Amino acid sequence: MTDVSNLPALKEAAAQAAAQGLSFAGSIPPREAWQLVEQGLALLVDVRTAEERKFVGHVPGSAHVPWATGTALSRNPRFVRELTALLAKQTQEGGSQPNVAPIALLLCRSGKRSTLAAQEAAKAGLAHVFNISEGFEGELDEAQHRGKGDGWRFHGLPWVQD
Repeated sequence: MTDVSNLPALKEAAAQAAAQGLSFAGSIPPREAWQLVEQGLALLVDVRTAEERKFVGHVPGSAHVPWATGTALSRNPRFVRELTALLAKQTQEGGSQPNVAPIALLLCRSGKRSTLAAQEAAKAGLAHVFNISEGFEGELDEAQHRGKGDGWRFHGLPWVQD
């Protein structure tokens, strides 16, 4: 992993976040997120429920730290602690350069929960945690369907389903 200032997509996301007064590092589009993950420059963390990952699909090799659990989407009170532990493990395993915090890219269904999760991570002092805009399935369209105009799967990025 590398310094955010050396990665144009994340540098731009951080600049936009600052300009908009966001309380977290920023958001990047799915394709740019996948490029960073493929290059080993960032860790993709799926924050959806275990049920969503199993029945809707997930990105191969992604880590899982749920923002909420169960079908009622009860907030996971251990989210920040679990994310911090995951990033610390990533650093210990050589996934990050010394003195450079690992970069985490958070993915949910539409980008809303992952935004909340990124905000909470920032409050806890995790500076390099970004949201993946559009999420895994994208926004609802006029027919109340997802995946028709945006989202990870819409862009044809890698995913698998159990």
